[in-house]
Amino acid sequence: MAMRRVTGAAIRACVSSSSSVPLARQFHASSGDSKKIVGVFYKANEYASKNPNFLGCVENALGIRSWLESQGHQYVVTDDKEGPDCELEKHIPDLHVLISTPFHPAYVTAERIKKAKNLQLLLTAGIGSDHIDLQAAAAAGLTVAEVTGSNVVSVAEDELMRILILMRNFVPGYNQVVNGEWNVAGIAYRAYDLEGKTVGTVGAGRIGKLLLQRLKPFGCNLLYHDRLQMGPEMEKETGAKYVESLDEMLPKCDVVVVNTPLTEKTRGMFNREMIGKMKKGVLIVNNARGAIMDRQAVVEAVESGHIGGYSGDVWDPQPALKDHPWRYMPNQAMTPHISGTTIDAQLRYAAGTKDMLEKYFKGEDFPAQNYIVKDGELAPQYR
Repeated sequence: MAMRRVTGAAIRACVSSSSSVPLARQFHASSGDSKKIVGVFYKANEYASKNPNFLGCVENALGIRSWLESQGHQYVVTDDKEGPDCELEKHIPDLHVLISTPFHPAYVTAERIKKAKNLQLLLTAGIGSDHIDLQAAAAAGLTVAEVTGSNVVSVAEDELMRILILMRNFVPGYNQVVNGEWNVAGIAYRAYDLEGKTVGTVGAGRIGKLLLQRLKPFGCNLLYHDRLQMGPEMEKETGAKYVESLDEMLPKCDVVVVNTPLTEKTRGMFNREMIGKMKKGVLIVNNARGAIMDRQAVVEAVESGHIGGYSGDVWDPQPALKDHPWRYMPNQAMTPHISGTTIDAQLRYAAGTKDMLEKYFKGEDFPAQNYIVKDGELAPQYR
């Protein structure tokens, strides 16, 4: 998959009009209008200046501050997003555009939408807009969009890494080195080759397909479950077999990768019953959304050994609480939400966000695939 590289300097230099549903907040920005745009990003502190292309943080603000302010717009950026007295809450009543990321999401509830009388546009700098109450946004006539495709390569590569980390029992070995220990047996007794194993992805959209392509050279038996079957050419390219029934696929898998969006249908989908259908010792990688898993069911299955290892970068909520049980369960390789915020991904989603803002100011359509809510309707994956 060819990706055009965009430099941070280029980014720094460098919808639809009237709609019938509903009329309360038509998506339109007249030429010359001054808009208030609020961005919610994670704070980088001392790391902000270590890389000029580190755009996805509060300090560097997607590299669009000078551009926005030169056009007369107000741009407020914060990481303070929770609670009635947070910085974000102060700007809810009069903002026009809210930009957030999946890595430090601003939770846009129905209550916040009701308070945001001027709000027209909700942008996700990245992929995944489940931090927004999409039904409430649709009912209010808001447009919700994200930078589709911006970090799919980043996430797929990270998933492959996590599969190998779990399969080879890497984390205990690393911990031994850090702790001054040396016990080969303590690692080798549950380390395996990936070759010949059955790997199944629950969801085979952009990220799922890229993962399957990257797994093919490892000589795995590849399965996928999705609401849509791939075309014959893509199935041949990935070497993956479609399994219509999830109940049929899960018991066959040595590794299960979660690649489905968080919707009301998938929330808590991997509960005790669903996990119980998997092989004993199954490895699970979840870079999709933490709330797709039943938190306690995962903990119990890891502690009992039914899940042999669990890795991912998504939690519910985010940032994860200090007492979140996934931090302390055995055989886990968890990290903060980092898979889709590599420097390369930041360059892509910063450029994509700027492009959509430009179109918004001109009253032009976004790329069709970027819309999550438009004209009161949700994108198919969220229905």
